[in-house]
Amino acid sequence: MISHISMKHLAIFLLSLPLTLQAAEVIPLEEKRLAIQGELGSFTSSWNFTRPEPNVLLATLTLTSPQPAKPPKLSVTWDFPSINVAGVWASDYSKPNNDHQAIKVDSRAVLRAPLLTYLSPDDQNRITISASDTLRPLTIRGAIKEEDLRIHGAFDLFTANEPPLKSYSITLRFDSRPLPFQQVLQQTARWWAAQEGYKPAPVPETARIPVYSTWYSYHQNLDPKTIIEECRIGGELGLGGIIIDDGWQTLDGNRGYAFTGDWKPERIPDFKGFVDRIHALGQKFMMWYSVPMVGEKSQAAIRFKGKTLGFIPSFAAYTLDPRYPEVREYLISLYEAAVRDWGIDGLKLDFIELFAPSATTVLTAEDGRDIASVDEAVDRLFTDIMTRLRAIKPDIVIEFRQPYNGPLMRKYGNMIRGVDCPNAGPVNRKQIVDVRLLADHTSVHSDPLIWNPDEPLESATLQILNILFSVPQVSVRLTEIPAAHREMIGFWMKYWRNNRDALLDGEFIPVSPAQNYPMISGVTAKKWLSVIYQNIVVAPTGEDVQQIDIINAKTSRDVVLKLEKSFGSAKVTILDCRGKTISSETKELTAGVHLFNVPASGLVEIHKVTAK
Repeated sequence: MISHISMKHLAIFLLSLPLTLQAAEVIPLEEKRLAIQGELGSFTSSWNFTRPEPNVLLATLTLTSPQPAKPPKLSVTWDFPSINVAGVWASDYSKPNNDHQAIKVDSRAVLRAPLLTYLSPDDQNRITISASDTLRPLTIRGAIKEEDLRIHGAFDLFTANEPPLKSYSITLRFDSRPLPFQQVLQQTARWWAAQEGYKPAPVPETARIPVYSTWYSYHQNLDPKTIIEECRIGGELGLGGIIIDDGWQTLDGNRGYAFTGDWKPERIPDFKGFVDRIHALGQKFMMWYSVPMVGEKSQAAIRFKGKTLGFIPSFAAYTLDPRYPEVREYLISLYEAAVRDWGIDGLKLDFIELFAPSATTVLTAEDGRDIASVDEAVDRLFTDIMTRLRAIKPDIVIEFRQPYNGPLMRKYGNMIRGVDCPNAGPVNRKQIVDVRLLADHTSVHSDPLIWNPDEPLESATLQILNILFSVPQVSVRLTEIPAAHREMIGFWMKYWRNNRDALLDGEFIPVSPAQNYPMISGVTAKKWLSVIYQNIVVAPTGEDVQQIDIINAKTSRDVVLKLEKSFGSAKVTILDCRGKTISSETKELTAGVHLFNVPASGLVEIHKVTAK
């Protein structure tokens, strides 16, 4: 099952080795390249520049007005030479990483992050450009200008309706350090987290356990007896909790929101008993709420008439206005009651991007509103939700999903997952990596896994292998899939738990963002774990590595390991997708390239044999 690689295979796999490129000059950070475009009106501007370390520039712009005034639409422009640029990374999952010709990302408190990272061909940072203000609406954009082959970009400030203000300050961060792109993104996330009012919420153990989700498997057709049986089987397979999604609050099964907003468990009247039965299985219990919505047929729509931001015909629901203190109190009290009275362990808070002013929204703190800005009111609402729920249950879990994955979301919640992508493993993988790159220690979950019960076993396994570097959520009907599928889930959930140190907590190394991460590695002091999704060479580094795991998340059987120096005597075990041992032998692994014959969706485990 293992051999030195043949010349034929060597020719093929050398194509997968990273190229050695001549190092390009670090992009200079020139203060003179920054300019303000737009009419300042009554505001005056001033700049302050600092360089906290080589190749990092912090440019702070301050605007002041003698009297409160509506902030003007302004752009701060910048440009740099497009040299050794092969892609761009953004927190917007809809943007491709391999096209840096033109990109635009809109951000605010509950949407994405104001950041662009321009990538070199070897996954190094060319320049990362970010803004300190992630609360207010802001657009960051960049595009190549053909006449000078420079990338010209801008921060567009005050892009939405804003209340009057007297002063405003924003720091623009330019980072051209020649480091792996993931390191620069992590450090940018920590720069945000260190700002006042941005401290991330603690991450309890509950946020780091695999769970069952009812969404894809049952949608709104929830039956407690059936769900309890799913939890029982899930527990046997290694799942530690459940998220009860949409449907618990209404008897309507049309996947609409006309009846949403009162949040009474019409479908499951004995909700406390339901929670207790899940807890009796040793499982955690989380539940879904659509935060902004009050359906047109709800009592809440009558109660809060005139205290909404608008009506959404496609949802048959109004969007609550969080600037009214009674609106915020109503929502927070709902969640407090669920935690206190039903004993739930966490909440999935959804659709929060709907909290946004329109062009005609009156932005004043009057007529019952105690906050003028919708974005500031959203920040107040979610800050208070986390504070008050933690007072009841210190280890409360709150989940958000893309696109609400900006820096402030880490303050409001401690679980973030990718946006819905049912039965699309590669998409799930890309979204998980994209979220993790700015999440730092905040727990990142997969979109719930679902596949056809008739799916070939190895193909079904790929859904799991694509999400190993997140906390798994499963949404297949465990009572209906074949026994072999359940055995496969059980094996990989056990493997995930046994290797969580590398998968979640180790050094995170996603390769080739421009190619949607064809290999991802997690590394600890003694363990190197790689999952390969294409024919690509695994080349571990590190002096004290004692274990190398390579997971073959593709249909071809060839797995190639390249060692810079001798690994020594090693026990090499090859397993299939259910964890059955195909072969096990002790082998001397010398420096060079080694080929392993690993089944599709299987893995090879390499453990150094320590001399006695």
